[in-house]
Amino acid sequence: MTRVKRGKIAHKKREKILKYTKGYKWGRKSKERAAKEALLHAWTHAFRGRKEKKRNYRRLWQTQLNAAVREKGLSYSKFIAGLKKQNIALDRKVLADLAKNEPKIFEKIVDALT
Repeated sequence: MTRVKRGKIAHKKREKILKYTKGYKWGRKSKERAAKEALLHAWTHAFRGRKEKKRNYRRLWQTQLNAAVREKGLSYSKFIAGLKKQNIALDRKVLADLAKNEPKIFEKIVDALT
């Protein structure tokens, strides 16, 4: 009978884990158990970070809008309330971009509310 070598799939699995931990410090890049543990934490933080990024950008847009609207003599809350009353369906991202890059268009939007 011919010899059968085993462990091919298990080896691939280990190599895959170690490939993900490339660039990590100390034993987390070379030892399977430490690498698994590091990935467990890293992927958890990455998931949470993607959610936090959305929150942070929304806060940034709100701050930018507040600054732009205060120059025109309105508060942020009154500006948003006015947009809803007028059925202007632009989100904060677009509005903040308009305030920064297209001030004349933004001014027309603010004038439409008053």
